[in-house]
Amino acid sequence: MKRTNTKKIALTSVFCAIAVVGSLFSFPVFGSKCSPVQHMVNILCAVLLGPGYGLAAAFGASLFRNLLGLGSLMAFPGSMFGALLCGLVYWKTKNILATLIGEVFGTSVLGGLCAYPVAIFLMGQSAAGIAFYAYIVPFLISTAAGAIISAVIIYSLKKSNILHRMQESLNR
Repeated sequence: MKRTNTKKIALTSVFCAIAVVGSLFSFPVFGSKCSPVQHMVNILCAVLLGPGYGLAAAFGASLFRNLLGLGSLMAFPGSMFGALLCGLVYWKTKNILATLIGEVFGTSVLGGLCAYPVAIFLMGQSAAGIAFYAYIVPFLISTAAGAIISAVIIYSLKKSNILHRMQESLNR
């Protein structure tokens, strides 16, 4: 039990680091920095580790991105809702396509809507004026790109039977 937790915590840290470094490869869409690597990491965490570890990786990556000046406060709702929802979907269904859809919906719709109160309370009224309208679309673009990348990786791992061995190794 302790060995499994250590492996999962270590892999969560690696995924967090990948998301932070991957944020260097972002592109601006309206008022948001789109970082598809974060969403790829969310989905990989959901499939390999589960919702709690995925949420921890998303929070850690958002925190480090903000501390390093690589992201904005929108990184929190833009990553954490998708990580939690896709983790819960995979945990309940074990369906990869549903997991991808959960990430896209959680990030774009739930994260985009929650960007509004974050903008009002933490970024000032001027940022709030655009947040409601301007974050759902950029979050959708970013998460869709990340979902496509992770789909290619996961289906490749699944086809070669590596995914199953990785999941077994982490759950021993």
